[in-house]
Amino acid sequence: MIIKHFLSGLLLAVLVTGCSSSDDSSSDQNGDGIGTGADVPAVYKKIYGASGITTDGTYVYIKTNGTPDHKSVYYAAGNSLYENFSGTTYGGYTFSKNPNSIAAKNYTFKIPVNPAVNPAHSATPLGPIGVSLNGVPFFNQYAGPSQPLSGEIASFDQWWGHPAPGGDYHYHVEPKYLTTVKASKSALLGFLLDGFPVYGPEENGSAVTNASLDAYHGHTGATADYPNGIYHYHITGSDPYINGNGFYGTPGTVSN
Repeated sequence: MIIKHFLSGLLLAVLVTGCSSSDDSSSDQNGDGIGTGADVPAVYKKIYGASGITTDGTYVYIKTNGTPDHKSVYYAAGNSLYENFSGTTYGGYTFSKNPNSIAAKNYTFKIPVNPAVNPAHSATPLGPIGVSLNGVPFFNQYAGPSQPLSGEIASFDQWWGHPAPGGDYHYHVEPKYLTTVKASKSALLGFLLDGFPVYGPEENGSAVTNASLDAYHGHTGATADYPNGIYHYHITGSDPYINGNGFYGTPGTVSN
């Protein structure tokens, strides 16, 4: 009887172990923190600034430290990415450095794998509302509660980003390094927390106008990454911020 119970327990352990191994949808077969095969949709692997990308089938989890891979005057002078900057920044403003410095963070963006419209269209909060391809967070079009960006634009560096108090570097507007160096003005730039992608100010060789976008700064159509069509956000020349008046879908979360 003792032997029978032992063998039964051993068989159960083998079956459980086998099931847990084959059902782990966030597996990391390469040991690089990024899921492989059918685990993580290929489009998310374009986020080259991630330190890890996994999924549980419902959400994709993107880990980044939030620091830009381009040079900035906001890095410490001894950092290899430090570059002095003066003169004119975004919008023709004379650059005025803010007192903050870039600091590495520990972001985890939890984003729906299959985004869907949410008629409630919750407002975008202050702080991170999405993640760009180089791992830097997107912020919305406000400098503070109901405060326009005009008071902060002069502090944008040569690539149109800047750090908040505490060192959180971010983009409010077009991430110039991605649209002019790493990719293009029509390329995928990242994702908002609701899972819908963000694209640049051009589409199919033409500038995107506000007239073609809804109140959330997006529209539905085919893209190079989604040939069957998807709702997606755009930055435009006249409104170069990342988002409009809310999320089109249901946002996930971000922790730091």
